[in-house]
Amino acid sequence: MDRTARYLPSLAALSGVVSIAVGAAAVHGVTDPVAKMLLQTGVQFQLPHAIAVFALLGWRDLPAVRGGAWALLGGSFVFAGTLDLLALGAPRWVGAITPAGGSAMLLGWLWLALAPFVPVRPTE
Repeated sequence: MDRTARYLPSLAALSGVVSIAVGAAAVHGVTDPVAKMLLQTGVQFQLPHAIAVFALLGWRDLPAVRGGAWALLGGSFVFAGTLDLLALGAPRWVGAITPAGGSAMLLGWLWLALAPFVPVRPTE
């Protein structure tokens, strides 16, 4: 197992914690409809991707799969994080970063679609 692989489950769990906390705050503490919509959109993308990382590691814990999982996790953090920042009043230019997170999630899913075709090196 490569060194960074052990961080994936931890960061995925933190992603789940953040998405649930933000979702609860959006439902119970945010009155601005635009801010609430931004927060809920971020949660709708972040939480399923956190869960997907755990499913992927259970499916095949291989470097090709971990690469896709990193792209999903990083992309969901960027996507949801920038929406959260916008809801909290960040400058509008922060929204220009959001598509990079969405693109990383797309890349992660495409990566995973190809992962079964990557030859597995025998362990030494």
